[in-house]
Amino acid sequence: MNIFNWIRRDTPQLSAAQQQRLAALPAAAALSDAPLARQRLVVLDLETSGLNLQRDQLLAIGAVVIEGGAIDFSQQFECTLHRAGHKASASTLIHGIAPSAIAAGTDPVEALLAFMEFLGDSPLLAFHAGFDQHMLARALRESLGYRLRHAFLDVAELAPLLCPQLTLRRAGLDDWLAHFHLQAAERHNASADALATAELALILFSKARQQQLDSLLALDQRLQGWRRRQRMPAI
Repeated sequence: MNIFNWIRRDTPQLSAAQQQRLAALPAAAALSDAPLARQRLVVLDLETSGLNLQRDQLLAIGAVVIEGGAIDFSQQFECTLHRAGHKASASTLIHGIAPSAIAAGTDPVEALLAFMEFLGDSPLLAFHAGFDQHMLARALRESLGYRLRHAFLDVAELAPLLCPQLTLRRAGLDDWLAHFHLQAAERHNASADALATAELALILFSKARQQQLDSLLALDQRLQGWRRRQRMPAI
């Protein structure tokens, strides 16, 4: 194959209007030392065709906003992406998104542009954030040629950090929700899981303030030390 044909095929083709929207996206904000109650945070959950970081596709995005120290129900995002030729697989039994819904979904370029406009410059929260960060970054790169630079905080790390007395260190979202008597309206639904994660995050932020950790910057710095300790061999 001619290398120039490969480059043209692999470069996202955006309309002039889409290019303008892409260029207008704000730069990601750095983690701030402002109080948590003054932060706008976007809590994200993704549904994918599987767990392979290189092969599987992003199928749905769900997100809610924490602002002013509470969940702002006027700011929510939900979208299923169109994926040509998508077929049912084992993951369909988990996320429940039928191939017909994906066939009728939103064009990935439009879906991802809309999400990034919704996100703005805000930091992101997710449960097991590394997976969501990688899958979102890959989708943005492939569909928009966009490099994701937004900060991610992992609620799966914040929970054991801020609740060291508990024995749920490697627990999943269901375990933490059960511990705090929270319920997800529908598990493995992107919007419902994002809302449940946001509710859990607010409880954790309350615990953070009790520990004099009242900013995203302070939480991130404490997390870095926590990660180093987790990697240390047991004596």
